[in-house]
Amino acid sequence: MNNTYIISSILIVALMNALMRALPFFIFKDKEIPKTLTYLGRVLPPAIMITLVIYGLRHTNIHIRPYGIPEFVSLALVAILQKIKDNTILSIVLGTLVYMVLIRFL
Repeated sequence: MNNTYIISSILIVALMNALMRALPFFIFKDKEIPKTLTYLGRVLPPAIMITLVIYGLRHTNIHIRPYGIPEFVSLALVAILQKIKDNTILSIVLGTLVYMVLIRFL
């Protein structure tokens, strides 16, 4: 693959990403947002997070050592930090760090 192909692919993907993010602002510029979209904007983020948590824990074996302890301790830490500090970056970084330490030493 040559560099022109790679660079043009990255630029096209970046442009389409920006366009898809900006499109709703152009569509609903002077209009009221439909109730369906307002509802989806409220319920989809928690649903996606729950789906990601279930997907991340799907191969956790609680019958074999370390019995899922690293996963559940890290999950609890992320939930507690997010509730207390309301800082997503802090929650993700510390949760990942604790998980990495626990899988190394348990």
